[in-house]
Amino acid sequence: MNLLITNIKELLQIRDQSVKKVAGEEMKSLPSLKKAYVYVKDGKIEDFGLMSNLDTSGMQVDKIIDAEGRIVMPGWCDSHTHIVYAGNREQEFVDRINGLSYEEIAKRGGGILNSAKKLQEASESELYEQSRLRLETAICQGTTAIEIKSGYGLNPEAEIKMLKVIQRLKRNYELPVRATFLGAHALPSDFKSDKDGYLDQVISMLPEIAEQKLADYIDIFCEEGYFSVADTERLLKAGQEHGLIPKIHVNQFNAIGGVQAGIKYNALSVDHLEEMRTEDIDSLLQAEATMPVALPACSYFLSIPYTPARKMIDAGLALALATDYNPGSSPSGNMNFVVSTACIKMKMTPEEAINAATINGAYAMGISDTHGSITEGKAANLIITKKISSYYYLPYSFGEDLIYKVLVNGKLQ
Repeated sequence: MNLLITNIKELLQIRDQSVKKVAGEEMKSLPSLKKAYVYVKDGKIEDFGLMSNLDTSGMQVDKIIDAEGRIVMPGWCDSHTHIVYAGNREQEFVDRINGLSYEEIAKRGGGILNSAKKLQEASESELYEQSRLRLETAICQGTTAIEIKSGYGLNPEAEIKMLKVIQRLKRNYELPVRATFLGAHALPSDFKSDKDGYLDQVISMLPEIAEQKLADYIDIFCEEGYFSVADTERLLKAGQEHGLIPKIHVNQFNAIGGVQAGIKYNALSVDHLEEMRTEDIDSLLQAEATMPVALPACSYFLSIPYTPARKMIDAGLALALATDYNPGSSPSGNMNFVVSTACIKMKMTPEEAINAATINGAYAMGISDTHGSITEGKAANLIITKKISSYYYLPYSFGEDLIYKVLVNGKLQ
């Protein structure tokens, strides 16, 4: 279906095809057109411009949407989620209110191990149904591209089950879905004193994952008490040998050299970054291919420090934003809240936050050639806002649903 959106108050994030991401001072700029239109043909952006220049004589239009003074922008690109999980961890939420730390809950058998037990007990169909509902909610909230990790299985059967659910979501929904193998998320109880043995098991899964094309990326939780830098390098090397690109958890609670390990193995992104040393920023400045990703909803939920976005962007780095949607530390897929929190708590400007959640998020998923901006030839994955005064209102009114319509490949969702 060919679609024409007219009378757009402001069309945000207009980019030339050559722009794949933005960094430093560039993040403060959000190119736009006021009083604009967008023409969508066969699911892609065919043309856009000023209403005063609209000429429909060469267009084949099946449907017209009169935006009536609303803002149109690219859909959110959520590059870090764990939405395939079973049940929830609401009791741990209460435990934290009562004073237990994330680490204390994990030592009591909670945390990732709690989710792993529930997931291992769930059937693939049950897991798919729960995950499908989460994905549909995220789409309604404006997410039009998403990365999903395994990591709550912690044994070969359950990890493969998760990856198969991700592939099923990918087949059944039109938005881009990228899969990440995160077998090294935590040590299961059976391997509590045998980390090398567990890594052997994780690595032994790689041939099957590669053969069945179950994942695009490989991930590991590089953190004290979980997996070391040496463990990280070992796994990333093995993953690369099976065609999996690194996207890794680093610097959430401690900076132990995970950023440098990710860069060494050409990681597409390094994610979390709540604890950042000067040498970590300097290393990322020398590694233009690796996107830093901040997860402010996790910091909000756990009451831990926020990624020092201001320091990183002012140093010249790019930054992406993602939800970290998971049952234990960020049980929400609402990218609108993430953008607001980045502005409120991380002192990012609205322009920086929107760039981080669209074009830079697309880069962190490896899809910035086709998504993340208003560019001729890119997918028409779009948000039409409700009638608001300006795009500043999006992060300002953090608790309000401001989305009017969501389109994926030019189709209303």
